[in-house]
Amino acid sequence: MKNHSQIPPYTWKRPIGLGWEKPYTVRYPSNLDDGPFHGMPLGGFGAGCIGRSSRGDFNLWHIDGGEHIFKNVPACQFSIFASGQAYALSTQPPEDATLQSWEWYPPTPFCIDPDGLWVKSGTYHALYPRSWFVYENVFPVNLICEQFSPIWANNYQETSYPVAVFLWNAHNPTNQPITVSIMLTWENMTGWFTNAAKSPEVKIRDDGSPVYEYQPRWGESKNNYNWLAEDDKYLGCVLGRVTNNENPQEGDGTWCIATAKNPQVELFYHSRFNAVGHGAEIWQSFSTNGSLFNYRDETPADENTRLGAAVAVRFTLQPGETLEVPFVLSWDFPVTEFAEGVNYYRRYTDFFGCSGDNAWQIATTALKEYHNWRSHIQNWQEPILNRSDLPDWLKMSLFNELYDLTSGGTLWSAATEKDPFGQFAVLECLDYRWYESLDVRLYGSFGLLMLYPELEKAVIRAFARAIPQSDDRTRIIGYYLTINAESPQAIRKVAGATPHDLGAPNEHVWEKTNYTAYQDCNLWKDLGCDFVLQVYRDFLFTGANDIEFLAECWDAIVQTLDYVKKFDIDGDGIPENSGAPDQTFDDWRLNGVSAYCGGLWLAALEAAIAICDILTNRRGAEDAEKRRLIYQTWLQQAKPIYQEKLWNGKYYRLDSESGSDVVMADQLCGQFYARLLNLPDIVPSDRALSALTTIYDACFLKFQDGKFGAANGVLPDGFPENPNSTHPQEVWTGINFGLAAFLLQMGMKDEGMRLTQAVVKQIYDNGLQFRTPEAITAAATFRASTYLRAMAIWAIYLCF
Repeated sequence: MKNHSQIPPYTWKRPIGLGWEKPYTVRYPSNLDDGPFHGMPLGGFGAGCIGRSSRGDFNLWHIDGGEHIFKNVPACQFSIFASGQAYALSTQPPEDATLQSWEWYPPTPFCIDPDGLWVKSGTYHALYPRSWFVYENVFPVNLICEQFSPIWANNYQETSYPVAVFLWNAHNPTNQPITVSIMLTWENMTGWFTNAAKSPEVKIRDDGSPVYEYQPRWGESKNNYNWLAEDDKYLGCVLGRVTNNENPQEGDGTWCIATAKNPQVELFYHSRFNAVGHGAEIWQSFSTNGSLFNYRDETPADENTRLGAAVAVRFTLQPGETLEVPFVLSWDFPVTEFAEGVNYYRRYTDFFGCSGDNAWQIATTALKEYHNWRSHIQNWQEPILNRSDLPDWLKMSLFNELYDLTSGGTLWSAATEKDPFGQFAVLECLDYRWYESLDVRLYGSFGLLMLYPELEKAVIRAFARAIPQSDDRTRIIGYYLTINAESPQAIRKVAGATPHDLGAPNEHVWEKTNYTAYQDCNLWKDLGCDFVLQVYRDFLFTGANDIEFLAECWDAIVQTLDYVKKFDIDGDGIPENSGAPDQTFDDWRLNGVSAYCGGLWLAALEAAIAICDILTNRRGAEDAEKRRLIYQTWLQQAKPIYQEKLWNGKYYRLDSESGSDVVMADQLCGQFYARLLNLPDIVPSDRALSALTTIYDACFLKFQDGKFGAANGVLPDGFPENPNSTHPQEVWTGINFGLAAFLLQMGMKDEGMRLTQAVVKQIYDNGLQFRTPEAITAAATFRASTYLRAMAIWAIYLCF
């Protein structure tokens, strides 16, 4: 039988259970640091997801939209019996003395071969959305567990499903028959994933960010019960709850563990065991001969009980024989609640209904379709993986950085007439818990754009709808608290201003925007420009024929450009930065005309002019003709000013008024975008090349000898202007990937690849995988894990 679990050579891999000697640690104590044991997430976009680390433990729980729980649940586990040996496959035994009768898998390298040598007990591999556990030197049988969810490009149905497939490939390499049993146990966690604090108070954290308390109903299992589900092809256990709710509320729903019937195997089950007891009612029979008692009990749990269920598959392999055994884990929690009473159905409910009792239907669909799903994934990935001009490490990181579309607190709502693909959103990160920060997604949205263009346009439509809106509530600005200064009261959202973000999970995402209070984002000089550039980019890269999309965004474009132009205090055509951190580098003061914001302004005007031409030619829009003249006038005035005030002969100055000699890594983001969108250069190409060469030399090669990537801003000798500065000395992963794309765009391919590889190496060698941070430092610290901007690595692929 063909081994369908053949593992591509481009995975991130690590010995099972092996720790990190010196993993990166968090820079600020208030930031999240779950440690390095993160694995590829499982679950569809916006369906909630779970994570299983290279230790084999299920430890990441993003079942409640936008909320994060990192905690090992020991009863959620695969276990193996073979030739009288039995192990639960996590190398992390419970820390609370539960399941004491179970034996836990030996971690690498604590396994001794027949010759008395230390050998590894297996290897974990990941190439999103697939991952593999290869088990070696412990059992007499060769075992590979492949895990995946049905995620592939341009798929707007299965990609939303709340399901994980586990394909076991068992091979007998010996000359004797071997009896093997594979067991999946799962705890009934129905009802746990909702905030018990329905109106949590929003506070300003010590780093100036707004936060609220999340109190999951962890461990509250009263009225949970499990039942056996079976038909002529499949068998499983469904884990639900007795509820009086006519319509499901957040947290209501079902889990399901299931497998397929097959004449070659025996199936066993145990529908109710104590998930936090000693575990003997399961382990005694399983460790003896790989069986379970086929015990059925639908008694609901009392308030002191937590329930688990188990399904096992036993089979005998003849010498040389191979067998594939599928297991499926599904869940159906159809409702995401933001503020109390603000409920959305998830996208997958368009295909499975909104009752919350369809986990069995989802599971059996997966057992029927998993071969097709895997073929779709392979067909999507193979053209990229087969490219000989792409280095292996880039293939690995391209796909693995897409993890954030699953585990970035992702929301994907059910379809409506207004939004036929639903609404979509990914958090800026787990520390800055608000959605689709527009400055961040300027680089970080390339993956979504290239793979799921309809979702990308849905996000931009949400910004277009928000720009005319206002929110007059006032609040203090957290940045001033961090510098021990008195904060002004700032209005949350000014009409005409482009919002920074689409809101947070505790309010009303897509409707109440500008959640962040670290800065007054109504004063930012880059957001309006970012919006215009992303509108035109999304139009171009989705076929350049969706005129309706441009038309939907047109009024917002006009409003936001007028709004940004108000910051052109001296009338020279370019809005000035105010001296406050008023752009994406929101800890870094810019004064006057800045290279970063000024360049984005010029590129945005060019994009707006191109949009005017399209709308005029194809819609006969009179207002577009008039606006074109205005934007052309602004552009003609501004272009020479940009050169005059900022060019110093080698690179573009940080800004026109601070007198700083810092080389800013992202100084020509506007030029990168202009070229990307086939617009006229905003700076002469020879100057762009000179600036890029200077950036590469100062910010990358001379900064810590190029080990970490490019710092945001240093002096030409690679040293900081101010040793106490924060953002300038950080290496921002997404900015680096954007800079690398620019290097490729300008013909500096070797430089772009060297820079990218340095950053990828820092992430994947130091325990930052599947939680890529915004920033790393030369002190081996990080800030803001699970960060949206890092998906900018897809801009490198676009420019390759």
